[in-house]
Amino acid sequence: MKNYTYAWRNLWRNRRRTFITAASIFFAVFFALIMRSLQLGTYDYMFKNIIESYSGYIQVQNPEFWEDKVVDNTMLPDEDLISTLKADKNVLELIPRFESFALASSGSRTKGVMIMGINPEKENLLSDVKNKLVKYRLTEAAIDSLTREDIPRNTLRNLKLFSGSSYSGDGKLQTELGIRDKDTSHIMPLFRKHAGVQNGYFSQDSQGALVGNRLAQYLGLSRGDTIVLLGQGYHGTTAAGKYAIDGIVRLPAPDLDNKIVYLPVTRCQELYNAPGRLTALVLHIKDNSDRAIEQTVERLMSRIDSTYRLMGWKEMNDTIVNQMDADNKSGMIMIGILYLVIAFGVFGTVLMMTAERRREMGVLISIGMRKSKMAIIMLYEMLLIGIMGIMSGVAVSLPVIIYGYHHPIVFSSKMAKMWEDYGFEPVMAFQWIDTYFIWQSLVVAIIVLIAAMYPVFRIYRLKEVEALKA
Repeated sequence: MKNYTYAWRNLWRNRRRTFITAASIFFAVFFALIMRSLQLGTYDYMFKNIIESYSGYIQVQNPEFWEDKVVDNTMLPDEDLISTLKADKNVLELIPRFESFALASSGSRTKGVMIMGINPEKENLLSDVKNKLVKYRLTEAAIDSLTREDIPRNTLRNLKLFSGSSYSGDGKLQTELGIRDKDTSHIMPLFRKHAGVQNGYFSQDSQGALVGNRLAQYLGLSRGDTIVLLGQGYHGTTAAGKYAIDGIVRLPAPDLDNKIVYLPVTRCQELYNAPGRLTALVLHIKDNSDRAIEQTVERLMSRIDSTYRLMGWKEMNDTIVNQMDADNKSGMIMIGILYLVIAFGVFGTVLMMTAERRREMGVLISIGMRKSKMAIIMLYEMLLIGIMGIMSGVAVSLPVIIYGYHHPIVFSSKMAKMWEDYGFEPVMAFQWIDTYFIWQSLVVAIIVLIAAMYPVFRIYRLKEVEALKA
C-alpha cells in the first residue's frame, strides 16, 4: 500500500485531532487573506480618489512645470502632439487642464486657493465633477427643522454629530446617519425638503465657477454668490476676476475639497492672460493597471519631442505613494506578527499530535517498520492536513472578499466622523483576487512544512523501549 494511502487513513483514525490541526491552518489562511485584502484594497481606494479627483493616470506637461508651477511654464500644445497622443492604442481622450493659484475673497474672508480650468464635459470622463455636486447640507436651520419631524432617535442623534456636513448623494447620507432601508421612503423626502441644496453645473461657455464644499463653507458661499480671484498671470500680468458661483462640489479628497475652484478652461485662460495655453493634457486611458501605464508612458515618450514631459500618477503623487509604502511596510510587520502567532498555533497542534502518538510510533517501529517510512507517512499526514486547511481557508475567504470588493465597509456615526476629522473617507475596501492569494497561502504552507519537521525529528530520535512505556 502506498505511503500516502496510509497517511490518509491515519488522518481519520482520530478525526478530532485532524480537524483541530486543519482548523488552525484554516484560520491562519483566512485571517491572513482578509487582513491583506483589506489593507491593499484601502490603499487602492485612497489612490483612486486622489487620481480621479486631481492628477489623472498620465499627464503631458511642459518639462519645467511640475517643479515650478507658474503660469510662465505652461505649454501650447500643437497638432502633432495631439494627433500622436490620440493615435496611441491605450488613449481614449485628451482632457485639457489649466492649473494655477490665486487669492480668493468673499466678503471679509480671504483664502489661497487652487484654480483648475477644465473642459466641463471631458472632465466628467475622469473626475466626474458633475456627480459630485452637493445635494444636501446639514445646516443648523436644517437640523432644527428635521428634529421637529417624525424621525427615528438614532438618526436624530447622528444629525447633531454631523452638523455642517454636506452630501453629494443619498447613499452616503443614509449610511452616515444610520437611516434604515425601510425608512428611506418616509425620511428622504424630509431631507430633500429641509436640507436640500439648489445646485448646478456649468458649461464651456459659462461665466461662473464651481467651488469645493469645504472652501464654500469657509468663505460663506452658496449658489449665486460671487467670488473674487486675484493672482499673477502670464509673463507677470495681473490676473483678476469675479465669478458667480454656479455650483458647489464635494470631493472625496478633503485637502482638495478645501481649496479647489473650477473654471471653464477658456475662462481660466482669459483670467491668466494665456490664450490657448495649458498646464497639462490628462490622458483618459483604457487600461489603468500599473504595467499598462508604464508601457503607455514609455511608448509615447519615444514618439514625442523633448519639449513635452510625460508623467505617470506615481511620479505626480510620490509623497502619498511613499507614505502608503511606509504604511504598507508597517502592515506587513503586523501580518508578520500574525504569522508568528499562526506558527505557534500550528506547531502547538503538531506537538500535541506527536505526543499523543508516541506509544503508537514505538509499537510500529518495534514490529519492524523503518523509521524513514514512518517519517514519510507523518510528513504526508501534515501535507494533507495543510492542503485541507489552506484550501478551506481560501474557499471561505473568497466569498467574503468578493462581497467586500463590491460592498466596501462604510463607517457611520462616530466612527465616520473620526475618519473624516483625520482627512480620510470613512471607507475600507477589499482588493480583488490577486497574487497576494498565492503569497499568503505559500507562507502558511511553508509554516506547515517547518512544523512538519518536528514529528520527523522526533521519530528519528525515538527510543522504542521508552516509547512503549509512554
